Amino acid sequence: MHKLSPADTPAASELSPADVERTYRKIFFRLIPLLFLCYVVSYVDRVNISFAKLQFMHDLGFSEATYGLGAGLFFIGYVLFEVPSNLWMQRIGARRTLLRIMFAWGVMSSLMMFVRTPTQFYVMRFLLGVTEAGFFPGIIFYLSCWFPGARRARVTAFFMMATAVAGIVGGPVSGFIMTRLAGVAGLPGWQWLFLLEGLPAVVLGIVVYLALGDAPADVHWLSDDEKALVKGDLLAEEKTKHASHLDGLRGALANPRVYLAALVYFAVMMPFNAIGFWAPTVIRDLGVSNLLDVGLLSALVFVAAALGTYIVGSHSDRTMERRWHVAVSGAVTAIAFALLPLAGHNVPLGVGLLALAAAASYGSFVVFWTIPQTFLPRSSAAGGIAMITSLGGTGGFVSPAFVGWIKTQTGNAEYGLIGLGIVLLAGVTLLLAFPVHGKNRVTSEPARRLPA
Repeated sequence: MHKLSPADTPAASELSPADVERTYRKIFFRLIPLLFLCYVVSYVDRVNISFAKLQFMHDLGFSEATYGLGAGLFFIGYVLFEVPSNLWMQRIGARRTLLRIMFAWGVMSSLMMFVRTPTQFYVMRFLLGVTEAGFFPGIIFYLSCWFPGARRARVTAFFMMATAVAGIVGGPVSGFIMTRLAGVAGLPGWQWLFLLEGLPAVVLGIVVYLALGDAPADVHWLSDDEKALVKGDLLAEEKTKHASHLDGLRGALANPRVYLAALVYFAVMMPFNAIGFWAPTVIRDLGVSNLLDVGLLSALVFVAAALGTYIVGSHSDRTMERRWHVAVSGAVTAIAFALLPLAGHNVPLGVGLLALAAAASYGSFVVFWTIPQTFLPRSSAAGGIAMITSLGGTGGFVSPAFVGWIKTQTGNAEYGLIGLGIVLLAGVTLLLAFPVHGKNRVTSEPARRLPA
């Protein structure tokens, strides 16, 4: 990765404010659409198992508990290999890293079509997590080579929308593949699903390697003055970082609010993750038998998730208040989950409650990540956020396994979602007890306007 130093930074150019905005807008539209598409594909490959299960559960004789455990094992592989992946990226660069990750996870996702036993299922899900490990953190690191911190938050917020977009796109596409290609070449629809949805990652990995540069200095589409501008902004940012990485990590380890935030993130992550893995099952249990209809209704759920991300995040930015936005959204998610069993086979009511839960859950997830900066000093922010992600991210493993176990015991996934709602309420209660400076307000720059 290209290193910044005063020696290789050209003299400051006389660019006007309009030229500065034009430069970063150019960078945004050169990088972000492609990387956003990659993130959508990665999330589709992560959760397409939620559609495939509607067929392979019967074909392979798997229980709901087997599915839930396998779905969650992805996150064990992801967490264990996230740090090694990022360390390797610093040696070989972002383009090679993204090529490696995307090519490997695309192949692994397609190989899921050959699963026949629970053990094979567990191993393949774990390996899928291993191959995808470091992808999102790798993109965040890559963006730090192009955007200074004041602009990076807005770009990162844009990426959070990719999970909702993946649900909007993935549902109808998955339903179409499983219904229209079932029996073609003697293969069931779920095998075609894994095969075809794994291939785009392989292709995009090659495109990323050929189309992107590791740093501004490597590309031809920025002028010398524009390269100087970006280098100067990044160098100025580097000069403000006085503490070493070790000091930052020590500061994070010594901060009790980091551990409280990890507990809250664990609680927020559980329903957020469960919606992706269990929405198709809940919709089918409402009485929707056609897989294409399940996909279309799932898309509506994730349209609501995208709207919730925007509405809750925008209102939080306008008011500059964070904790109550997360807490109220968490309460709405829990209430919607609690009411799901009352829907019975009323499809509009059930899908509406699931959509409400998704909107509130995705909104709380996005706003949560504005909170650590209110109590983490700059010197320990990186270490603190990494700890919150690693410790709290285990909720990604627990939630699908828990819902799967509950469904196996009771025959009803909604009861498992109610349990996640209770955990979420406990988490947001902890959040409201946080001693945050500024009377629960933050002073960071709003992260609403895109692109920038």
